[in-house]
Amino acid sequence: MRYFVADIGGTSVKIGVINEAGQFLSENSYPTESAQGGQAIIEKLIRVIEDYLPIDGIGISTAGQVDEVEGVIKYANENIPHYTGVRIKDRLQSVYSVPVIVENDVNAAALGEAAFGSVTGKKDFLCLTYGTGIGGAIYLNGELHRGSSQVAGEFGHMITHVNGLRCACGLDGCYEQYASVSALIRQAQAVNQTITNGKALMNVYHEGNQAVQHVFDQWIVEVSAGLWSLINIFNPRTIVLGGGLMEQSFIIDKINQVLNKNIHKSLHPIDIIPAMLGNKAGMLGVGAQLIKEK
Repeated sequence: MRYFVADIGGTSVKIGVINEAGQFLSENSYPTESAQGGQAIIEKLIRVIEDYLPIDGIGISTAGQVDEVEGVIKYANENIPHYTGVRIKDRLQSVYSVPVIVENDVNAAALGEAAFGSVTGKKDFLCLTYGTGIGGAIYLNGELHRGSSQVAGEFGHMITHVNGLRCACGLDGCYEQYASVSALIRQAQAVNQTITNGKALMNVYHEGNQAVQHVFDQWIVEVSAGLWSLINIFNPRTIVLGGGLMEQSFIIDKINQVLNKNIHKSLHPIDIIPAMLGNKAGMLGVGAQLIKEK
């Protein structure tokens, strides 16, 4: 069996073909060209798929809020213009008569980690990814908890600072305005203008720049504050943290240290662990669903 999988982000589209064991038979990527709009992105994907035939199913992991049943984008911000309302599943099935699964990227990443990654075999965990924003997924009793309108897990838009910074979603004080990687970069730039990305930040941090280290430590507190709330609500045994910075073990260690000092003993033990699959997690997640439903 051959399954075509793709992960659509604002910057790039990652694609691949996997087999029934979740092994990649081929991999590639290309620029999203998001300015052309959501429908154009899907039309280009259709042309790309032609090079990978024959296939037995298509799995799409994508940015935005997704109605998984209908395979439609319920809401997407302007990182991908005119994406809201695009019916990906219907369009792909109109061209290729194979099963199609469409999933939000963080939900897909959680499914990938559950099938092939850091939480294989676990029935319950939370998953958060930290990048430009903060995405979340809730995995309970061996499946995703989707909520009444299919968009549960929008952890980045918890209000952690009442009357705080305005978020792109229109609310004030959202978690991602303080604990995302983009928030960290913004705060670090205020004390060191050479910092333009996560790699530059880590270089300056490890050089011993005290002002940057202070900003970083405050960011760890902001990350932990959101996790405190989630731990009190869900009482999870395991929380998986994804995103480029979370691949560094010392950051996970710092978060664990802050949480262990402040979480009530009745809520222990809690394992805060890094995701394993990196930027392949979403593709493997939708691939796992195709394999499961074959």
